[in-house]
Amino acid sequence: MTSIAVALTTFAVIFLAELPDKTLLASLVLGTRYRPVPVLIGIAAGFAVHVVLAVAAGGLLGLLPHRTLAIVTAVLFLAGAVLIVRGHRQAGEVAEAAETGEARRRSERFGPAAWTGFAVILVAEFGDLTQVVIANLEARYHDPVAVGAGALAALWAIAAIAVFGGKALLRLVPVRLVTGAAAVCMLALAGFSLAGAAG
Repeated sequence: MTSIAVALTTFAVIFLAELPDKTLLASLVLGTRYRPVPVLIGIAAGFAVHVVLAVAAGGLLGLLPHRTLAIVTAVLFLAGAVLIVRGHRQAGEVAEAAETGEARRRSERFGPAAWTGFAVILVAEFGDLTQVVIANLEARYHDPVAVGAGALAALWAIAAIAVFGGKALLRLVPVRLVTGAAAVCMLALAGFSLAGAAG
């Protein structure tokens, strides 16, 4: 698979996995409480840290023998499908809080808003599903630049959508539909990994 195909595959998988995630909804809430640009910069920096960590973890996974790696990757993708479906409930609770809470846009200086976005993402993403998926994709494709670029582009795109127009997105696209699509994508990746282990 070419680097462009790996980057596009990674982008699609991470974009779908992150849409129903609590991080998108946390970004949405931050975008209603602070000026969007500094919040987005902070969130983008937080995601960059996590992508680097996940790609490094995937590189370590890649040191396993081929068959063992394929089985571990398949199990992690299956776990990812389960986590997406379970995480849908948490995301719904956060969305409800965002809808009912009074969204006052504050005119804080750049620093506090950016730092809040960075800190929230740094804490929320540790051990998150997308981190596991990025590590799996790196272990599968052995292309850290393409996987990292695709994952980062997807996470930044989701953050921008959430900060600038998240509420409209939630009204247009049912979270349940996105959750189902992401779970199916994880199951397909698990199947490909198991097929690779058998081959």
